[in-house]
Amino acid sequence: MQTRTLGTTGPQTSALGLGCMGMSALYGDADRAESIATIHAALEAGITLLDTGDFYGMGHNELLINEALRTAPAASREKALTSVKFGALRTVEGGFTGYDGRPNAVKNFAAYSLQRLGRDHIDIYRIARIDPDVPVEETIGAIAELVEAGHVRHIGLSEVGAETLRRAAAVAPVSDLQIEYSLISRGIEDDILPTARELGIGITAYGVLSRGLISGHFARDRKLAANDFRGMSPRFQGENLSRNLDLVDALRKIAEQKGVSVAQTAIAWVLSRGEDIVPLVGARRRDRLTEALGALDVTLDADDLAAIERAVPAGAAAGERYPAEQMAHLDSER
Repeated sequence: MQTRTLGTTGPQTSALGLGCMGMSALYGDADRAESIATIHAALEAGITLLDTGDFYGMGHNELLINEALRTAPAASREKALTSVKFGALRTVEGGFTGYDGRPNAVKNFAAYSLQRLGRDHIDIYRIARIDPDVPVEETIGAIAELVEAGHVRHIGLSEVGAETLRRAAAVAPVSDLQIEYSLISRGIEDDILPTARELGIGITAYGVLSRGLISGHFARDRKLAANDFRGMSPRFQGENLSRNLDLVDALRKIAEQKGVSVAQTAIAWVLSRGEDIVPLVGARRRDRLTEALGALDVTLDADDLAAIERAVPAGAAAGERYPAEQMAHLDSER
């Protein structure tokens, strides 16, 4: 397994991480046994970074990771790194009502995550979205106290803009920024990515397949389950979906010429953006994991990258990446 380092202060991790959200929530029903088998297969393949959130399935995802790690070989378990997002406030019905970044809340969230994960520390801890009512300095300061106490190893951030990134880094070392980055979500390239590199902060890129939209597996006539949040995502709606899948068709031609899959091409493109970027793949099944791992063997030369740019130019996606009410929570979009 290839490795990369998250920023100048963060841990060394596998070049690909496993995003575990879909094993518990938001993409329709998941198979628990297959989810655990997929985590085991990822660990066996050398993936060390497991990404989760305490609000994924209201703790279900952390408990799932706990079970997977407890039943994995000791050598794999010892190498595993947990990246945890916190702060989202949920309703019984599953809705989101905001984010809580108060110092006491930060420590409370961490205590519950450590219990559910069955671990004595969290490797990277980050608030999922900035709490607009709490200065980021206070939230980061609370995580820094958790680092000092040994409960957290590294401080991360999620979906913040360049100014917030600077303010946070002035309080304590930040290992990485988790943010959406893919062929059709390239907004970080303007200000956020250059700022992160200036500050020595790595990138863990989620949504590298845009929630399956550019995986090559999403059919135009696919019917989404009622509990699949993509049914409310602008990029999966009506004419937007048609236009976005036209981009996938153009990308497919390049992938076929190289003898690889669309998903592998899209992941390889993110990998090619820099050694300071670790893509998170949201595989819920072993076959999808195997496909994603194949991206590590894909080399994109200058001609390939130019062809991909022509097929899927920056800004070509139709629709925002979240519904309007969720976009409003993104510090990175301000």
